[in-house]
Amino acid sequence: MTLPPRDIDGACAALAARFGTRLDRSLGSRRTHTHTVTYLAAELPDAVLKVETAGEVAEAVAICARHRMPVIAFGAGSSLEGHLNAPQGGLSIDLSGMDQVISVSTEDMTVTVQPGITREALNAWLRDTGLFFPIDPGANASIGGMASTRASGTTAVRYGTMKDNVLTVQAVMADGRLIHTAQRAKKTSAGYDLTRLLVGAEGTLGILTEITLKLYPIPEVIGSGTCTFASVGDACATVIETIQSAVPIARVELLDEAQVAACNAYSKLGLPVVPTLFVEFHGSPAEVQAQTDTFRAIAESNGAQGFAWSSDPGQRGKLWQARHDAYWAASAAAPGKQVFSTDVCVPISRLADCVLETQADLQEHGLTGPILGHVGDGNFHVLMTLDPDSPAEVAAVEAFTSRLVARAIGMGGTCTGEHGVGQRKAAYLRKELGDTVDFMAAIKQALDPLNILNPGKHGFT
Repeated sequence: MTLPPRDIDGACAALAARFGTRLDRSLGSRRTHTHTVTYLAAELPDAVLKVETAGEVAEAVAICARHRMPVIAFGAGSSLEGHLNAPQGGLSIDLSGMDQVISVSTEDMTVTVQPGITREALNAWLRDTGLFFPIDPGANASIGGMASTRASGTTAVRYGTMKDNVLTVQAVMADGRLIHTAQRAKKTSAGYDLTRLLVGAEGTLGILTEITLKLYPIPEVIGSGTCTFASVGDACATVIETIQSAVPIARVELLDEAQVAACNAYSKLGLPVVPTLFVEFHGSPAEVQAQTDTFRAIAESNGAQGFAWSSDPGQRGKLWQARHDAYWAASAAAPGKQVFSTDVCVPISRLADCVLETQADLQEHGLTGPILGHVGDGNFHVLMTLDPDSPAEVAAVEAFTSRLVARAIGMGGTCTGEHGVGQRKAAYLRKELGDTVDFMAAIKQALDPLNILNPGKHGFT
């Protein structure tokens, strides 16, 4: 069908009439509501609107639909793959002010929140309930953004990803209607699973305005530590055997030599510069001790060189803060360069092969890229460093990324385990899924026929 022309000026006039000075068309605000984390060029929206309620989101989207103005949802701004860019202009709807806990049920162990609340703020609010929300992507991302990108992170090996922990969402659809995708029950067989459709859709099918999440009891004891190895292969073998032995490990992160060196310098860790696992166990004192003993035995059978363990909260906090600061550590190790983080995920049985081949690829092409990852589920990241103003360096990184993705897909994996598709991974979606992409495009056309919700993402929007 022939779509009507976009009417940005008409939409902005209608939005200004409704929202007044909360509609911001200043260059400074537009610049801070686009993609800035990696070397992709920023593509600015035409205006920014800070909303306070789901009803306001619905009104704004309805106005934009009438004028066919693109709409990009914005939370904490921490996404990595160009999700927030506005290649066709449009309205950035800033949801960061919608940051409240709506309700909590300690009996059901669920909480309903607005999308702008961050994971750290949510867990601070929950602390006195004895419950917590475990998904930890590293950045202090908004819950709405985490749901929209189907985020996971360091704890996914035990607690799953966002798709496993979202029970239902409220969302504004492309025509401005506000819907609930399900009730709060832990399971349902009623109709299509629109919750799972919207979780991970990156704002291309609807804008999340409420999210109901599963919660978990705060563990009685948390023990964490480091385990060093002579090779990445030995570290990966330890992870595989730990998972196969049904040890309920809560976190297991791999850092290769380059990443350990960067973290030592940035976070003052003093670790041996060899492949290292950061691990954590949750449970009662007896459970944590048993899990630790089993893990130690498996690690030693794979040639572990050292094992340091502590249940002290201060030591644990320093260790995991260093892991969360890995991006900044890689940046500090390459002054004058920009860090570009990319990720893939493979079946855990192919993890060692993929990491070792990736290290060889980096060395062969003279590239710098520390490796770290949530290896309990086969997901790892490469933190490339480059000069974004150098066409040759950008081309080398793009070529490496293509080889990395091809390697992962060839091993039965995916082009992105948790970053999402956005703009940068759009080129790989069809290589991974083939004709399945045509059906994704059909769903997009059915739910957003005017193509106003985050257009220019996924390669078919």
